Amino acid sequence: MTQHVDFWFEFGSTYSYPAALRIEALAASRQVAVRWRPFLLGPIFGDQGWNDSPFNIYAAKGRYMWRDLERICAAQGLPFRRPSQFPRNGLLAARVACRHAEKPWLPDFVRAVYRANFEEDVDIASAQVVSRCLAASAEDPASLIEEAQSPEAKALLRQQTEEATRLGIFGAPTFVVSRELFWGNDRLEDALSWAVA
Repeated sequence: MTQHVDFWFEFGSTYSYPAALRIEALAASRQVAVRWRPFLLGPIFGDQGWNDSPFNIYAAKGRYMWRDLERICAAQGLPFRRPSQFPRNGLLAARVACRHAEKPWLPDFVRAVYRANFEEDVDIASAQVVSRCLAASAEDPASLIEEAQSPEAKALLRQQTEEATRLGIFGAPTFVVSRELFWGNDRLEDALSWAVA
């Protein structure tokens, strides 16, 4: 695969959930490689003067988003349970994902974290939950979590979030193809078409 799409996602992001569960198969069907790019929305929202998700700040937008997500998940046959806490802190999972973005087990881990948050309604900030999400990989979850606490792993995620800002990313999911941005789960197909155009 010579073409690729950068998939920028945040573990607390609602619309990143269906995108994460469908991107790999869709991209493979078009022979497009996926580069998994975790980042944090908190600093980006902070730069816009927000201290919370816009779906919490603007109640009407939040009500619409939850119903829209229910419709999307139903149409795609994805289980969905509205998280009892939103947004959840995906910092630890993002550090693991950022540090190991090239590992073959990374997509399964990302999907497991999203399922924990949006299907099981469990706290993805918990090291125990992140460890369970890593359990399917061939590596030792305990050492991966310990490594994610290192200064190097923290700096890597910080740099990746800064790169997202430089690219002009303002929300998740965002798909980037040759510096062209496509924002939102509903723009995934457009991004893949751009990649093979």
